[in-house]
Amino acid sequence: MADLSKSSMKRSKPNYIYSIVGVALVLLIMGIMGWFFLNISSVGNAFKEDIRMSAYLRTLNKDTIGQIQQYIAAQPYAKNVVYVDKKAAQEIWNKENNEDWAKILDVNPLPESIDFYAKANYVNSDSLNKISSNLMAAYGDQITELQYPKILVSNLNERASKIGLIFLVVAVVLCLIVVFSIDNTIRLAMFSNRFLIKTMQMVGATRGFIAKPLNLRALINGLISSGIAIFVLFMLIGWAENQFPQLKTIRDVKLTLILFGGLILLGVGISVYSTHRSVLKYLKMKLDDLY
Repeated sequence: MADLSKSSMKRSKPNYIYSIVGVALVLLIMGIMGWFFLNISSVGNAFKEDIRMSAYLRTLNKDTIGQIQQYIAAQPYAKNVVYVDKKAAQEIWNKENNEDWAKILDVNPLPESIDFYAKANYVNSDSLNKISSNLMAAYGDQITELQYPKILVSNLNERASKIGLIFLVVAVVLCLIVVFSIDNTIRLAMFSNRFLIKTMQMVGATRGFIAKPLNLRALINGLISSGIAIFVLFMLIGWAENQFPQLKTIRDVKLTLILFGGLILLGVGISVYSTHRSVLKYLKMKLDDLY
């Protein structure tokens, strides 16, 4: 009986090859979509963390300025906290506006400030209002105001929410398509084994005995398909990062590994489930219905 199973596996090998390639292609499409989603999320966070906050100073006392800088740096929302004197403020203004007003004005009207960038999850109107209130409550007599581009923050969060919703819908639809495609691919591969399954049942083999080698083959095929998809996706990511070096700066290794792990679970899980379901289907069918 075991020899019969092995010989059937050899005869159906070409179908398994087509199945492996088909599942790998579907997983690759899913992986590319997942990678785009991860990068769009990272790009959005990078944009948020590139918005400069400026706490304009009323005081010129260096010790007090140092205390304020240390206070801001100790907060969980702050990163890259720097003290900007008048000269540095003038250089920033000239760079952002592409002109030098010092040729016209003799006095530098720009105030000194402590500039910092907020972490992405704090860059929203409610959080920044709380940050401003807390900062003014602590050093309101030393700081005139906390300034940041409020319209930009509002628009950025609104667009991020819309894009996130769109990608969520697309991801759900794509997942359904992927599951349906892999299921159909596996069922087609199992179609050639229907007579073997029924023959083994007719000679007294149990369901577990019949399903075990086929489920094991599905597990191996799922791993191979996932491996192929991950390898090709890894090469595509490397190529994209070489073409656009900015992608390297927002790369999240942990999320990428989670994506690869998800492809493995998806490939193996659906392959084994679809195979086992097909085995049970053919076991329940009458012999005449197999033709």
